[in-house]
Amino acid sequence: MCAAGRRWGRRQRALLWAVLLAAWEAAWGQLRYSVPEEMPKGSFVGDVAKDLGLQLTEISDRSVHILDKGTTQYFALHGKTGHLVTAERIDREQLCESVQQCVLRCELIVEGQMQVYGIQVEITDINDNAPSFTESETELRISETTAQGSRFHLPDAHDVDSGQNSLQSYELSGDEHFSLAVQAGPGGDQRPELVLAKALDREEAAFHELVLRAMDGGDPARTGTARIRVTVVDANDNAPVFSQAEYTVRVPEDVPVGSALVTVTATDADEGLNGHMKYSFKKITKKASLIFQLDSDTGAITLTRNLDFEDVKSFELEVQVRDCGDLSDIAKLVITVTDVNDNAPELTVSSTLSEISEDAPSGSVVALLHVHDRDSKANGEVRCSLDGGVPFRLEKSYEDYYRVVTARELDREQVSEYNVTVRAADGGSPSLQSSAVVALRVLDVNDNAPVFAEERYSARLAENNAAGALVLTVRATDADWGQNARVRYRLAEGRVRGAPLSSYVSVQAETGALYALRSLDYEQLRELQLCVQAEDGGAPALSSNVSVRLQIVDENDNAPQVLYPPAAAAAAWSGVELAPRWSEAGALVAKVVAVDADAGQNAWLSYELAKATEPGLFRVGPHSGEVRTARSPLARDAARHSLVVLVRDHGRPALSATATLSVVLAESVAELLAELGGAAHEAAAPGEPAASLTRWLVLAVAAVSCLFVAFLLLLLALRLRRCHRRQLLPPDGGASRGVPVSHFVGIDGVRAFLRFYSHDVSLTADSRKSHLRFSAASCCDTLPARPPPDEPAPLLGDEDPAGALPSDPAPPSVSSSVQIFSSTYSPETALTFPPPCVLSFIGHFV
Repeated sequence: MCAAGRRWGRRQRALLWAVLLAAWEAAWGQLRYSVPEEMPKGSFVGDVAKDLGLQLTEISDRSVHILDKGTTQYFALHGKTGHLVTAERIDREQLCESVQQCVLRCELIVEGQMQVYGIQVEITDINDNAPSFTESETELRISETTAQGSRFHLPDAHDVDSGQNSLQSYELSGDEHFSLAVQAGPGGDQRPELVLAKALDREEAAFHELVLRAMDGGDPARTGTARIRVTVVDANDNAPVFSQAEYTVRVPEDVPVGSALVTVTATDADEGLNGHMKYSFKKITKKASLIFQLDSDTGAITLTRNLDFEDVKSFELEVQVRDCGDLSDIAKLVITVTDVNDNAPELTVSSTLSEISEDAPSGSVVALLHVHDRDSKANGEVRCSLDGGVPFRLEKSYEDYYRVVTARELDREQVSEYNVTVRAADGGSPSLQSSAVVALRVLDVNDNAPVFAEERYSARLAENNAAGALVLTVRATDADWGQNARVRYRLAEGRVRGAPLSSYVSVQAETGALYALRSLDYEQLRELQLCVQAEDGGAPALSSNVSVRLQIVDENDNAPQVLYPPAAAAAAWSGVELAPRWSEAGALVAKVVAVDADAGQNAWLSYELAKATEPGLFRVGPHSGEVRTARSPLARDAARHSLVVLVRDHGRPALSATATLSVVLAESVAELLAELGGAAHEAAAPGEPAASLTRWLVLAVAAVSCLFVAFLLLLLALRLRRCHRRQLLPPDGGASRGVPVSHFVGIDGVRAFLRFYSHDVSLTADSRKSHLRFSAASCCDTLPARPPPDEPAPLLGDEDPAGALPSDPAPPSVSSSVQIFSSTYSPETALTFPPPCVLSFIGHFV
């Protein structure tokens, strides 16, 4: 069952390959299928109706039928399905006994269309035959003195199957004196030989029985056997032996009569009469006996009649040699007749056209030719071809007829006349050829549109160009002739920034030159996309378009523009930049911001310090424009500094702009205001605007101070209302430590440093019973005056000295730090504190 299933699977795969192959062959006007042998009658071969596009009605009306070339009808056309089916069981070995590829040919005739299709069906082999020997028993006579390693020819097995199903290997069994060796013959066949592995002794054993088994490669494998009987003879009785077990010779069919084809030779170890040998044919056909002659003494075989390849292609003979002792040997002789290529193909032009229009569709028939070669096989196989470089191809019409058809649409503008050379060559060596020439003239039509020299055009035009400047020239050519080849150019419609494209550029109709009609500005229009159309003079006219990209190239026509500081800041102190005097090196002071309307390298900006009051105090970042301190300010450095920063682009020539910065070094608000006041006084002399600016600055600072004082008074009034209801707690035993705090406060864009004062506040769990107590250093009514310039102002409040205040027991309290900021603008002015009740209120509020 398993073997049958595998065979059925192989048959199914073969059918699938047949369908795929048929679809490919149908495109070339010939169908090709494949079917395994031994298929039952009515088995499917191929769907002819589908592959050829035939209607089932045509098949049912018997207007389509199958015609076999042989005497037996192997295939039929099913009238209802249009399938090609087997009409008889096919035996491949009977039809193609000595042919490797078995192909049956038939023809499908469609009477309504007067069309004939060739069909080829390949019969694939199955393993239905076992290897077999011509004789089931063979006797060999071997002398007992024969040396070890001597070889003796064994009968060959034959398997009529092909491919893997044919004979694949041999096996020998039966005696330890002999072994098997398999040699490859000239044709690739396997030849078994008996090898003497152990010396023989007639007194020990006069006979040896062996079994030779032959196996094929089918699935399952089939085998055949032959019995070998070896007779051991005395030392003085030796049989003659051929020098070759098989002789093979190839003879051309035109070899002259009387020529010696081959000489077979044999040797006999005996002497005297026992060593005298005679040659004769043991197996030969009647026809071969009339053609070949064997010399009995020399073994030479000569030709007595002319050979004809088309009549007989090969001969298989057996030659026997016998001595006087009646011992003999047999050798096989195979004479193969080879075909001689002595006939050239005959090529005839049956019909042809003299002219054809260039717009003729592809596949139009130009000529019909017939070819024939009287030789056989390779010498008779004719290959037709066309000389290269022509838009034509060959199609096989039927049998030996070929059609010359157009492979594509013709183009008269490229080639106006063709001399199509058709060549026919056979497969001989050397090959014989013949040729025929078909002359054809091509008629012209207007089928070519203008073609531009480039797929797309691009140009670069510098801005600020002159009106009417030449941008570029587009060029198109037309392969037609005369009026059809005349090309004119025009600009496609379009709009740019709301204006017609024609107001920017124009194209010359005859030459294709493109001109700029106005001066272009890169900052307004950086790129211009347009389309140019080329039209020929045919009727109807053909045209083509090409895109043109016009890039406006930037020129350095815009200087850098400073955004910060603004231009008015150079004369007004509202844009003053402030820096602490204790700033470290690298501290950021200001940043110059600038832009350039140009692009690319023309817009790359660099910054440098062009002028400074103190050259070594400040530096400018070349790429960022940041103004930083180059070192820490010293006491001897001036408070006011003027910096001129140069902003330069990288155009050629480079354009630049300057920015002026004013930097004030200060430690407090008082010092800052003093410097600003001095600056305002100095600026008042040249004109009124500087003095007005100073007045507005003073008014702004005064307004902020008044708001702050009013806020404190409001809080004080609210506290006084409740002051009489609060009892002060007894003084606590200790004082809270002050917490240093540093603040940087900006007032109306002006940077200043303000001082602070720390006081100790004791708070109970009940906030209404809080008590504020000043430290020893700050328990006076007024604040100390500003220290001298060479003595730095204290930043931290002093702690109360030990034992300054008595330590009285008090409820648990919370210590906090209260910071009171000064809003006085003059450092010399003293600040008077309110009564302790007010201070207690302020401490509670904070």
